[in-house]
Amino acid sequence: MNNNLKWLSLVLMSSMLVLSACSGGSGSAGGSAEPTPSNEPSGGGETAEQPKKEPVTIEFMGHGNPNEKKIFEQLIASFEKKYTHVKVKYTSVPPGEYGQKLTTLVSSGKAPDVFYVGGSEFYRFAESGILMNLQAQLDQTDLFNPDNVWKQALDRYRYDGSTVGTGDIYGLPKDVGPWAFVYNKDLFDKAGIAPPPARAGEWTWDDMLEAAKAITADNNGDGKTDVFGVGAYNLESAVWGNGGDFLDSTTGTVTIDKPEFYEAMQFAADLNLVHKVSPNQEAEQAMNAYTRFVNGQMGMFAMGPWDQPAFWDLPFGWDIAAWPASPNTGKTATWLGSMGFAVSAKTKHVEEAFNLAAFLSLDEEGQRQNYQLGQAVPNLIDMANGEFLAYEKAPANRQVFLDIIQDYGRTDLPARSKDNQWLDTFWQEASKVWNGEMSAKDWTAMMQPKLQELYDKGNK
Repeated sequence: MNNNLKWLSLVLMSSMLVLSACSGGSGSAGGSAEPTPSNEPSGGGETAEQPKKEPVTIEFMGHGNPNEKKIFEQLIASFEKKYTHVKVKYTSVPPGEYGQKLTTLVSSGKAPDVFYVGGSEFYRFAESGILMNLQAQLDQTDLFNPDNVWKQALDRYRYDGSTVGTGDIYGLPKDVGPWAFVYNKDLFDKAGIAPPPARAGEWTWDDMLEAAKAITADNNGDGKTDVFGVGAYNLESAVWGNGGDFLDSTTGTVTIDKPEFYEAMQFAADLNLVHKVSPNQEAEQAMNAYTRFVNGQMGMFAMGPWDQPAFWDLPFGWDIAAWPASPNTGKTATWLGSMGFAVSAKTKHVEEAFNLAAFLSLDEEGQRQNYQLGQAVPNLIDMANGEFLAYEKAPANRQVFLDIIQDYGRTDLPARSKDNQWLDTFWQEASKVWNGEMSAKDWTAMMQPKLQELYDKGNK
């Protein structure tokens, strides 16, 4: 998931990560693609007993930072060793350009055979028949044991013809992305304070604020803060932990004007406005929160598993903890992202395209390489609970990733509606709260009817 865009997005760490999401078989949103013949089980690789296959080239498009591109180049090389007749043409697009490029390719009939899809794009593409129904292939392959794949990830890619979350599978999880609370151990030691605990509910906003004040420092005495206690505090975590939400998905009601919401939003804003433990807009423009953290100038931040390769090279100690709990509820929450591998309903190479998606999502060796290279938590539950937890590299508290997946992670916001103009408008206009122009209570009361109108227009 990647992720550092505008100042307000960094302050909130809303999931721009969910940007983070086609070529012809018989599958469509209403039917199944033809199953692989039983004498050539999909996902099984090639053997000497099988007839030699004609060379095939398939196209795969994703997005990510240079580390992610490097990781997928290695995974694709492993796939090509297993399926020797297949050549994969891999294109990695900058995250900010991916959605538009994919939409253009789909509209022109030139979609890749396999591509990333996530959030609202999955809903729209499944509804439009752009994605292949993978259920028939999954029923044939020996790679797929639904009991050993995170339900929280699989259900993101189910579609029954009208609703996301139930029915057949139209995509395979690239990952399930727990958004964790990361901290600089050296700065905590220097401040003489205990680090945040790994168990949810043991540390509250108040505890976090006390630690942030102890870490925040003007080291050279020039009147400017050199080290901040916390940055890019996750608004979703604050709102959900406080018992609020952005949207009642059952009724389609935007709920930002409720006390549980605006009190949490004001808490996040006051980290800078009142307590000065988080960068303001000017400081953020000079150096964003991610850069401050990797430079050792921020005590607490946020990270996904995909950040591990860069963090492994940091010159200071770090670990992850549970997000602080609301003192009003005692509850902890954070968002759980995901990106999926989709196969085009128009691919001319159904078997090979499915095999690539399945290898990247479900193959045991592929999943092992994935976590060892620092890309993701394994999609395979037994691997995640076993060798992933025992892996010697940081973070030491790897269990936090699994706790988020299993206990207190919530579906990231963009995946909860097929048109997100209402949500984009929320983030764009929220600067009035972050810069202190309006209180969260007044701003949310003003914005609720506007956002409701946008939500209704795009989703009802």
